[in-house]
Formats: sequence, structure tokens, C-alpha cells
Amino acid sequence: MDRILGLLKEAGSQIVPFKWDGEDFFLLDQRLLPEKEEWICCKTWQDAAAGIKDMVVRGAPAIGITAAFAVVLAIRQYAKGKEAQESIAIAARKIEASRPTAINLIWAVRRMLKSLEGTSRENLYERSVSEALSIWEEDVRANIAMGLHGGKLIEEGTGVLTHCNAGALATGGYGTALGVIRGAIRLGKHIEVHADETRPWLQGARLTAWELIQDGIEVSLNVDMGAGVLLKASRIGAVVVGADRIAANGDVANKIGTYTLAVLCKENGVPFYVAAPSSTFDHHCSCGDEIPIEERPGEEVVKCRDRQVAAKGVRVFNPVFDVTPNELVTAIVTEQGVLRPPYDKSISTLPH
Repeated sequence: MDRILGLLKEAGSQIVPFKWDGEDFFLLDQRLLPEKEEWICCKTWQDAAAGIKDMVVRGAPAIGITAAFAVVLAIRQYAKGKEAQESIAIAARKIEASRPTAINLIWAVRRMLKSLEGTSRENLYERSVSEALSIWEEDVRANIAMGLHGGKLIEEGTGVLTHCNAGALATGGYGTALGVIRGAIRLGKHIEVHADETRPWLQGARLTAWELIQDGIEVSLNVDMGAGVLLKASRIGAVVVGADRIAANGDVANKIGTYTLAVLCKENGVPFYVAAPSSTFDHHCSCGDEIPIEERPGEEVVKCRDRQVAAKGVRVFNPVFDVTPNELVTAIVTEQGVLRPPYDKSISTLPH
């Protein structure tokens, strides 16, 4: 873990959404930010899975890393039992089901299980810890690499708008979309950063704004419906977002509101970039229509921090994600480089 923290510090980010102390896994409770920084100790795989389901941790890469450590905890719980293999397999399936849209979750669990094939029972735990830490470090290195690839796309002196939180808190500690912003700054470019509120969980207002300020990067907060005004006024030179799953044809599932931004970019002639590591690509999913879209309880919309803000009895439509068609995506930034249309061909070159 010290090596990971050293990489992040060198790249200009000192924020991590989780910790591993050699025994227990800790999640920074993102539901409480920015008012309070509180860590939740996960002693069991059930604790880690609940952290994913309840949005203590969120963001596709961060969910994947958390899932990897959930497998570590399951192995610690069951490896010495009589039904170890079956118990671990059942736990893995339940971890995979904790949230449906982020492909990194399933990818990480299956990678963990594959890495353990042929390992003796006595070495399962040690091997699993090593693999989980590797997944974490690889994500950080990938984020830093894509940040520099994407940073080259951002023009000097331009405004950059992002949606939701695709930063250190959503990854291993650096960011996908915010990694591109950090990358542009590392390249010496002066840019004006704008963040959407991102209702109903306000990830932009609470998380993106908080972590950029923590790292000394100035940011302006926009009301969610203000993006069109900024784009029309030529205040924004590029929109950069993350992704929770990218289909083989380049359709992108991301936080609800992303599709709207992409349409606004097309209307106003502004580049729309997606930043995501290779683990976010689902090569078995041919198009966006096949991506499961999670819907969450209406209570998240009608209440804000347990306070009722909508009329009681109103019905709620609360999809967490939407799908942006590939024709609206200018380029996809990965750790391997920048992908451009036709995406079915460029995506097929990624490792899978």
C-alpha cells in the first residue's frame, strides 16, 4: 500500500477512498463528505459488499477494487472450513450482485477467483491479498497514464466541465475524468474546471468539488441544468466524464445526465470525451441496450439528508445511469491511449 500512496503523491493526489492495514479493509464513507471524514472498518466480505450496495463507496473502478478486497475477506472467513470452495463461490456471486451496472465489479471478482486457481488452501489468503493490491496499483497506474493521454486533448486556457465524480474517490486514488484534468494541469496547462451538482446524491457538489479543493485545484460548481448555458456561451472547451460500463461498440453507461450533456455538446460543437480504464470495457456486451441500468429507491430523490424536500406521495423515476450512444462520443481515453471511431475496431484492440 505504501507504494500505491507514493505513486499518488508523486502524481499530485493524496486522496484514497479505502485503506488496507494488513488485516482489515477500511472504506471512507462518501455519503458523509464533505462535512465529515469517517472510515468504516470492513471485517467481513458482507461488510464490504454492503459498502458497495449502500454507496459508502461508488465509482466503477473503486467498486472493483472494493470487490477484490471483499473476496480477500471471504477467503479469510472460509478458507479453513470444510466447504471452503463452495462458500467462497457463493460469497463471490453475492459480491457480484451488490450493484448491477459497473462492470469493474464483476471483472475484479472473476479476476480474483482466476488468480487463485491451483493455489493450495494454505496459500489462498496470502495470494488473494497480493492480487487485490495488484488490482489497486494497476488502477492507479492506469489512471495516471490516461490522465497524461487525455491531458494532451485539453486546450490551454479552456473551460473543462465534468459530471458526477470520476476522480480519486471513484478510483484507486487519482481519477478517470478528473485524472484527465489533473493530467492537463501536470502538463502545465491553465484550465477552468466546472463541476455539475449531479443530483440526487450531489456527487459533483460534495465529492468532486471537495477533492479538487483538497488538491489545490480551483473549481466552479454548476446547477445541473446550467451546462447548456455555459456550452452555448463558449465557456466550455471540452466535457470529460467517466464511465461505469462501455459496450463493445462504444456506447457508454455513466451517471444519469451524461447523455444529456453529450447531446448538448453535439449541438454546440464541443468535444465530448470519456475516460475509462480497460477494465470498464465489456467486450461481451455488443451495445448499450444490453447494459443493465440500476434504479434506486425514490426516497433518495424526495429526501435530502433525511429531510423531506418533495411532496409526500409523489411517484419517482430514479435511474442511476443513462447510456450515451457512441456517435456522440468524440474519443475515449484509456491507459493504452486515445480511442476514436469506429469504436468497434478501436475497442477490439484493448486487452480482454
